[in-house]
Amino acid sequence: MSDISKHLEKAEKYLQKGKHEDALEEYLQVLDEQPSNQGVRQTAAELCVSLGRTSDAATMFGQIFDSQCSIGDNARAVITYKKLVRVGKPSLQQMLQFAHIQERTNRKEALEAYVNLGSEYRTAGKLSDLLEVYRRISSLDPSIENYAQEGDLAAELDDPKTAAVSFVQAGILVEKSGGDASEWYEKAYHYDPTNPGAAFGHGHALLLRGEAEEAVTILEPLANYPSSPIEAREAYARALLLAGHLEKAEPVVWKLYEFDSRKLDDILELIGDYVDLQKTDNALRLTKKLEEQMSKTGRRREFVQIMQEMLEQKSPSIEFLYYMVELYNSNNREHDYCHTLLRLFELHYAAGEFLRAGDCLDRAAEVDPYEPGHTNRIEMLRGKLEDNRFNAIANRFGSVIKVEQQGGQSSNNNNISTHAASDNETTVLEDLILQSEIFMQYSMRSKAVERLERIHKLFPHEEERNEKLRSLYNNAGFFPQYSDHPSAQQMVVAPVTRGVDQQPAPPIPNAVAAENSVDNISRVTEITRNIYRQGNVKAVLFASVNDIGRHWNSSRCVAGLCSPGKPPSAALEYCAPGIPQSDVAAIVKLIGVLHPLAVAMGMVSISNARSAHELAPVHDVIETLGIESLLAVPLSEGDEQAGILILQQCTPRLWGQTDVVVLRTIADQMVLAVHNARLRSLVKNLAVTEEKSGLLKRSSYLDVLLSEVKRALQANAPVTLMLVEIGKAAGLIRDVGEAAVDSVLQQVGQVVQAHLRQNDVPVRYDLTQIAIVLSDTNDKNAFFVADKLRKVLGGTKIPGRDQALPISIGIAEAVMNPHYDPVDVVTEVINRLESALEAAKASGGNKSHSIAPAFLTAAAGD
Repeated sequence: MSDISKHLEKAEKYLQKGKHEDALEEYLQVLDEQPSNQGVRQTAAELCVSLGRTSDAATMFGQIFDSQCSIGDNARAVITYKKLVRVGKPSLQQMLQFAHIQERTNRKEALEAYVNLGSEYRTAGKLSDLLEVYRRISSLDPSIENYAQEGDLAAELDDPKTAAVSFVQAGILVEKSGGDASEWYEKAYHYDPTNPGAAFGHGHALLLRGEAEEAVTILEPLANYPSSPIEAREAYARALLLAGHLEKAEPVVWKLYEFDSRKLDDILELIGDYVDLQKTDNALRLTKKLEEQMSKTGRRREFVQIMQEMLEQKSPSIEFLYYMVELYNSNNREHDYCHTLLRLFELHYAAGEFLRAGDCLDRAAEVDPYEPGHTNRIEMLRGKLEDNRFNAIANRFGSVIKVEQQGGQSSNNNNISTHAASDNETTVLEDLILQSEIFMQYSMRSKAVERLERIHKLFPHEEERNEKLRSLYNNAGFFPQYSDHPSAQQMVVAPVTRGVDQQPAPPIPNAVAAENSVDNISRVTEITRNIYRQGNVKAVLFASVNDIGRHWNSSRCVAGLCSPGKPPSAALEYCAPGIPQSDVAAIVKLIGVLHPLAVAMGMVSISNARSAHELAPVHDVIETLGIESLLAVPLSEGDEQAGILILQQCTPRLWGQTDVVVLRTIADQMVLAVHNARLRSLVKNLAVTEEKSGLLKRSSYLDVLLSEVKRALQANAPVTLMLVEIGKAAGLIRDVGEAAVDSVLQQVGQVVQAHLRQNDVPVRYDLTQIAIVLSDTNDKNAFFVADKLRKVLGGTKIPGRDQALPISIGIAEAVMNPHYDPVDVVTEVINRLESALEAAKASGGNKSHSIAPAFLTAAAGD
C-alpha cells in the first residue's frame, strides 16, 4: 500500500473517531506528496472551516478556484468562490475572474463583483485596471452615471478617445430619456473632435440653440467625409441654411434630395430664402433645376402646386413672377396665371412702369376679362398710356374707354374747368397712396417710404384730413416733422378732435355702406370660386385661410378640420407679413378650446382676448402669440360639426355683425368644398387608369362625369367636356397597325395630363380619342385649353412619318340647371359633345368646334 493510501485510510479512521485535527494532518501530508489532488484539498478545506482555521480554508479554496478556472469548470468555480468569500478575501485577480464567469450566467452578480473590484482597484491606486472594470460595468448596466464615471476616469488617465466615447454614450441615453444632452456632447467633442458621434451631437445641439455658425464649423469635416452618415449631412445642410450660407448649402441640399425625394422641403426652403434675399438668379436656377427633376419623375403637377403654395407667403421679384406666369400658362392654371399677372400689374404700376403694367393687365384680361377689379385697374392707367394702347386694353372688357382730350374746354364745361387743378391734385395724391399701399402689401417698405416722403412734401398736413393716409403713415413707421406744428407722430397716432364750435362730422352715407356690402358679397363670390377650384382638402384650407386672412386684414387666420372633443385632423394657418407663425401645439390647444365654444354659441367674438375668462385654459398661448382679439366660426353641415375657422388680431379690434354673417357664408362653402375635394379624390382613386398613359379607362367615364356634374350643380359652377381626336383612326390602323397607334396615344395621354389642372380629368375615350372633363370652366375658356393642347401636341407624329397628325376637338358645356336630373344632364352633353367633334372634322379637321344646347339656340333665335 502506498503512503498516500495509508494517509487517506488513517484520515478516514480519525474522522470516524471524531479526531478532525488528526484527520486534517493526514490530508495535509497527502497534499504535500500530491499537490494536484483537488478532491483531498476540497475535504481539507471543509475540515479547516469546521475547525475554525479560516485562513487555511481560504488559501485552499483559492487554490481550488484557480484550478477549476484553469480547466474551464465554471459551475464548480462559482460554488468554490462563494465558499472562499465566506471564509476569507479573494485576490483581485480572483475577483476579476469570478466577474468574467458571471457575465455569461448571472449579470447581477457579475455587476456586484465588478463594483466591489472597482473599489479595491481605487484603494490600491490601480486606475488603469479600474478603467477596464468601469467599461465592464457600463456594458452590463448602460446608465448615464456609469458612462459618466468611465469618461471622467478616462479623462483623468489622459485617454481622450475613451473619454469621448463614454460621454457620447451618456449623451445618447440622455436624449432617449428626453433630456438635454448638449453638455455631454460638448464634453465628448472637447476630448476628441474626431469622434463622429461627438461632432454630430455637439453640432446638432448648437444648431438647436441657434448657433448656426459654430455648428457649421463643427459639422463640416464630418459631413464632407465620404462615408458620413446621412443624419450628419442633413444637420450640416440645416446649419448652412440657418447661417445664411445659401450658395454653400445648395449642393449639399440637392444631393440629399437626389438621395431621398422626401427632402423636397429643404429645396423649397432654400428657394424661399433666395427669394427673400432677392437673389433672383439663384432662385430661378434652382427652381428650374427642380422643375426638370420633378418633371422627369412625372411630378410636374405637384411641382406647380408646391411652388404656388410657397410663393403665397413670399414677395418674389418681378423676374421670378414672370417665370411663374409662364409656368402657370404651360400647365393650364388660368386662375393662378391671371392672379400672378395682376401682382405684376400692381408692382409695375407702383414703380411707375405703366407700359409694362398695361401689358400685364392685357394678358390677364385675355384669359378672364370678368375678373373683379379690372374696371378699377384700367381706370388707374387712364392718362398714363398712349391713347391707342389704352383703348386696345380697354377693348378686352367689351367697349373702348376713350381718353379725355387735352386742351381748352367749351363754355358748357366751366364747372369742370374751375376744379381741374383740384381734381388733378387729388389724382396725384391717390396714385401715390395707392403705390405706397401696394409696396407695403408686398413687404417693400423702403419703396413705400419713398412715396410717403413725396406725399409729405407735396401735401403737407394731409394726414390730418385723410384717415387712410394717417393709417398708412403708422403702418410704414413714417412720422413727418413740421417746424410750426406739434410732432407728426402725435398727429398720426392721436385722432383729430373737434372743437366746441365745430360741427360734428357728417354721417357715413348710405352709398358707402352699400358699397361695403357689395364688396363683401363680391368677395364671398371670389373666395368661394377660388376654393371650389382646389383639388384636395389641403389646397381648400390653404386657399381659404389666405383669401380670408388678406380680405379681413387679420394677423392670423386658422382653419382646422376636427370633430367635437378630438384634436384636428388637418389645420392650416395664414400669417400676415411680420407676424410669426404659430407652433402646432398652440394651434391644437386654441382649436380645442374655441371649437366647443363656437359650436355651443354659434360663433365666438372676443375683443379683449387677454382678459376673457373663456380663454383661461389657453392664456399662455394667447400671451405667446400676442392675440388681442379674435373671431371664431364653426364649420358645420347641418348637425354635423366639421371644424372651425378662426380670425386672430394682434391689435384691438371690434368684429362687426357683417363680418360674422359673411364668414358664416364662406364657412358653409368651405365645408362643401372639402366634401367635394374628398369625393373627387375618392372617385379618382376608385377609377381604373391605364398603366402606361395614366388616363382613366372608358369604363370610369360616366361615373366621373356624373360625380362632377352633381358637384357643379351643388356649387352652381360650370362644367365643360372636350373630346380630342388625334388623326383618323381607320386610316392610321390600316397604314401602321393598331399597336403603333396605341403607343402614340399613350405618349399623347402623358403630355395631356401634364398640361391640365389638378381638377381636370382626362379619359381614354377611344383608340385615337381622349375625353377631358374641365371643372369650373365654361365653353369659352375651354377654347383656350384647346389652343394650348394644340400647341403642345402640334408635333405629334406617327413613327416613320414626317407629317404631323391633325387634331380635331369637340367642345360642349353642360347645362347646369338645378331642376334637371344629373343623369339627363350627362346624357345630353355627351351626345352634343360627339356632334361637336363630328362638326369639327366635317369642316376640314384640325379645328375646334363647340355646340350650344338646342333649346338655348332656339331661345336666342326667338
